[in-house]
Amino acid sequence: MGDLERLYRIKYMIQARGSVPLKDFLDELEISKATFKRDLEYLRSRMNASIVYDRFHGGYRFDGQSVGEKIELPGLWFSEKEATALVLMQHLLSSLDKGGLIEPHIQPLTSIIDGILGQSQTPAKELRKRLKVFGMSARKSNIDCFEEIGAALLKRNRLQTTYYARSRNETTEREISPQRLIFYKDNWYLDAYCHLREDLRSFAVDGIKKAAITNTKAVEISEKQLHEHFSESYGIFSGKATQKAKLKFTPERARWVGSETWHGQQIASFDKEGNYILEFDYNQDPELVMDILKHGSGVEVLSPASLRKRVKEELSSALKKY
Repeated sequence: MGDLERLYRIKYMIQARGSVPLKDFLDELEISKATFKRDLEYLRSRMNASIVYDRFHGGYRFDGQSVGEKIELPGLWFSEKEATALVLMQHLLSSLDKGGLIEPHIQPLTSIIDGILGQSQTPAKELRKRLKVFGMSARKSNIDCFEEIGAALLKRNRLQTTYYARSRNETTEREISPQRLIFYKDNWYLDAYCHLREDLRSFAVDGIKKAAITNTKAVEISEKQLHEHFSESYGIFSGKATQKAKLKFTPERARWVGSETWHGQQIASFDKEGNYILEFDYNQDPELVMDILKHGSGVEVLSPASLRKRVKEELSSALKKY
């Protein structure tokens, strides 16, 4: 039995019975008196458990517990395996956040997890040392803007922003109604209603150079509208899907691509030669073209003709440089 599981059992026994003699703990948990004393001290000092010894009943109980009242202690609903998974998840989240945007907000969680696993044979720090995540495409963002965005999302107020669009090399002043934050391909994006363009837009958070919360309430967009605008098309580019891409991957490349999700509503199949055929809807093609080119000769665009032409032009242009 792991340390966390034993702590949970102590809590459960007291909660279920009201008062539990020392002998019951030693017999049922198969531990020594010294181990029980250490567990009891840990529960009191680290978990703020108000466990007292009741001389009248000859057992341990929660101080001030009413009959039938459920007592919850921080972290004690986690088994050791669950707490270990929590450590890995927290570290994974920190590692993905290469821009440092959410690290200050999840740092307190690290301390709590370390406290929960304080007696474990697999310390949290050791687990973190064994897990590495490389976010190769992460771009540096402004943490002040990230905090303003988060506050605006919670308060449901509009944001006045200064936004730099790399694709056009253009900086504009925009008032936007934030809807949701998206973490996509190692970077943060903000889905919002843009009052300048009078339409929904997806903004790269690292492109938001200044952000200030206004006193004006944000325009609310339904989840259905957001899904139709942002989820029907391929990638991060917004807009209702207008075309369907059909790609053919070689049998060798299919070993990787066959287990990937390119689009939520993609249609996939294998032909008789073992080629992997992938179909999905899209609107704009810049990101799609880049993702296709990454597979080199391992993929062929079957349709539409416009996408096939764009990929061919990019390949021809790249070839001229060599």
